[in-house]
Amino acid sequence: MAEYDRFLVTAQEAARKALQALRILATVEGKSYQYAADLPREIKSTADYGVEQVIMDCLSPSKLPILSEEAGVVLGSTRDNLCWVVDPLDGTVNFVRDLAPCAVSIALWREDRPVFGVLAQYPSGAIAWGGRMLGSYIDGSPIHVSANKKKAQSILCTGFPSRFNFKGNTEHEFLERARAYGKVRMFGAASLSLLHVARGAADAYAEQGIMIWDVAAGLALVEGAGGYINISPGQHIRSHNVFASNGLI
Repeated sequence: MAEYDRFLVTAQEAARKALQALRILATVEGKSYQYAADLPREIKSTADYGVEQVIMDCLSPSKLPILSEEAGVVLGSTRDNLCWVVDPLDGTVNFVRDLAPCAVSIALWREDRPVFGVLAQYPSGAIAWGGRMLGSYIDGSPIHVSANKKKAQSILCTGFPSRFNFKGNTEHEFLERARAYGKVRMFGAASLSLLHVARGAADAYAEQGIMIWDVAAGLALVEGAGGYINISPGQHIRSHNVFASNGLI
């Protein structure tokens, strides 16, 4: 992991600066938003773009490619097949409506697997980071997945992404998956749902058609905390069908 240490420091610093920017943007103007023309259930806020620029300024000197939700792909050196994956504000609705926590999500991926992820939580300010070869932490304290082995007594985190297809059998498939668990929770931010799995508060996370930037950092945290992740391509470009758990259920 030593070869990635400087990238981890860069990501942590970017997360801190992004969190500072988000606090400044937590005003009436910063919380202004509109619905996306090409995706009726997706909203974009002023904060999404403002925070993204802060992160880009921090990551660009690394010369690595960046995939960010708002900017798309920013080309860079493809050495070692490394790429930054960024969601400047995961849980935009939570932020603009003061509904629930949200997060700044920054991850380093190598090909199609996470190396590490960094999550800056708003409004708490807690910062989590971790990866398979690193372990996972919140503000320096180690976190671990749960030891629950019984699905009927487990908590599943899930959600309906903006691109979720409600036609056909998708709703039935969702209910069949969810009914096996003791409890189901939706937090409106996939990255934070995965963090709940990583810290053992929940036992599993599943979502169909979720975008890679929503889960990139959280998946790294689950692996670092000793959990299991499974990713397969979704119906839309850069979307994925994702399952993560404590590895026991």
